[in-house]
Formats: sequence, structure tokens, C-alpha cells
Amino acid sequence: MRPRRSLTAAVGLVAASALALAGCASEAPAGGDTTPSAEASGATDEFPLTIEHALGETTIEEAPVRVATWGWGSTEAAIAAGVYPVAVAEQTWTVGEGNLLPWVEEAYDEAGVEHPTVLTDAESGASVPYEEFAAAEPDVIIATYSGLTQEQYDLLSEIAPTVAYPETPWQTPWDEIITATDDALGRSAAGDAKVEEINQYLADQAAAHPEFEGQTFAAIVDSPSEGLVYVYRAGDPRAGFLEELGLETAPAVEELAPDDEFYYSLSYEELDQLDSDIVVAYTYTEEEAAALPDKEELQALPAVADGMVVQQVGTIAVSAVSPPTALSVEYPEGMPKLIESLTATLAE
Repeated sequence: MRPRRSLTAAVGLVAASALALAGCASEAPAGGDTTPSAEASGATDEFPLTIEHALGETTIEEAPVRVATWGWGSTEAAIAAGVYPVAVAEQTWTVGEGNLLPWVEEAYDEAGVEHPTVLTDAESGASVPYEEFAAAEPDVIIATYSGLTQEQYDLLSEIAPTVAYPETPWQTPWDEIITATDDALGRSAAGDAKVEEINQYLADQAAAHPEFEGQTFAAIVDSPSEGLVYVYRAGDPRAGFLEELGLETAPAVEELAPDDEFYYSLSYEELDQLDSDIVVAYTYTEEEAAALPDKEELQALPAVADGMVVQQVGTIAVSAVSPPTALSVEYPEGMPKLIESLTATLAE
């Protein structure tokens, strides 16, 4: 399984299809109509408002009631601001088809809100289910951490006002995922408050773990079937959260980076160049985790050879920190588990 990324496959649907469906209002919109995703009275900002982003400028005339999200993190940012989307992107790799991420499902259940429609996303954003978006009848579509292409954005904008990422596909910093999402909902104060809350949590953790200070790390995913390792760069939100704890992205991570992607790959033969104090490995199964520290090919990594390996194991645990969201930061399998693993490794 490769890291989440934008893909460049051509969009196979035409604008006419999306427009036709957008114009067909159903009597019972997808996602249910008994509990709207947001009440206009919950917005604190003045409408209409205009959001500038990498793919254009979007004007939202009034506080959204039916919200659809796409990509990663915007669902949780909306919920944290009191808005429960009626349609969300599926996360098949983490929880399987048709299921919600556990922290998202818990939020809906605790609020007594009907679960949203789960939008098909079998190709990590390479294709967009325009018909499903149209059937959900959203007032706004939010994709602040996604890989939307200009064509995809233009087609979605024919269905509802669409807000894309602020600058670069799949590289929106964690705090901007929250603020950009909540700005589009007219709830900027809620977004700012959530960012402040998370920053305080990270500051408290950093203060509680002075041993993290100055330790360099490389965040990786091993891919045995391809004979290589994926490396996350400093600008990626995964690395950003670790840096907030006092750790530092190893200089070699950026020195070896070949392009502007948020991650890159190294062959096993190149791993001796990736020097760091610690390796943080996102590992998908218990079997892989048990084998990784002693794997012959990975001994070329200086930190692995030194036994300085921190693992986040399992699809849910990995997703909770890959990257963290407004709801998953303090999820027990998320940052708390990763911090516990970091503490144990540095104590050895």
C-alpha cells in the first residue's frame, strides 16, 4: 500500500453527466434529511464569503446546511466545528468499503446524527464520483486536503461551490486543513479554537517528554513487494506533528528528496544514505511489524541497525496519525500510542 497521494489518471466522466444529476433533486437526498449537517445559526462569520484556494476562488452565499467532504481531514474539521457532513469520502484501505473511520463514526453516534453517505473513492482521488456528489445535494463541497485536479474541481463546482486545498495537492499543513475547512463553513472561530487546543496538547506532550528534543527522525513505509521504502518529507503533516513534539526531520530526508512530492522512494540499495537517530515506520500488519526490526534489507538504515525503530502498527493506528486530523489526534490508537512507542524506544 503506497502512501496517500494525488494521481494523474484522466477523469472518465463528462460534465454533462454531473450537471444532469445535479439538476435532479430527489425527494430523499443521500445522507438523510432529518438532521441537517449544520444549522445556519451555528455560523459565526458573515455571508456571503469568498474563499481563495489553489484551483480558484469560491463564493459561498449562505451558511451551508448540507456539506460534502472529499480527501482527508476535512470531515473531522467540520465535525469539530459542529457540522456533520451528509456525504464523505470513503477510506477503504483503513476500514473497508462503506464504513466510517472509527473516530468519525463515534462522533456521529455521540451526537445522534444520521451517518453520512460514503462516497466511492477506489482510486485515491484519481476519479471522482460526480453522480454520488450530485445525489447528495450538497450546499458546499470541501476538499482542503486532497488531490483534486483542475478538471475535477471545475466539474464539482457545477454541482456545488467547491473549496480545494490552499496551495499544493496532498500537502496542506494539519492546522490549515482545519482552518480552511471551518472558514468555508463560516466557523472560523471554531477552527482557530481547535487549532489552539491541538497545539496545547502537543506542547504539553513535548514538555512531558524532554527526551524528544533534537532527536532526528525519518518517517517511512516499507514496501517489500516493490523492494523500496517510501519516505515522508518535512513538509508533510505527519512529519509536522512529530516536529511539534520536539523531534526534528533528519537533514538526509530533504537532501535525498528528488522532487516536490510530499514523499519519495528509496531502493533498498540506497538506504544507507538515510541517516537519522530514529526511524518511525508506519506498518500495516502485526506480522510485518514483528519482522521489520530484523529485516536484512533494512539493516542498511543506520537507525534500524542501532535498534532505534518506532512503529505505528495497523491500518487504523496508522491512519490516525497519517496524518492526524481534528478528531484523531487524541484517539487512543493515534498520537498517544505513537508517543508511547517513541518514549519506549528512546528509553532503551
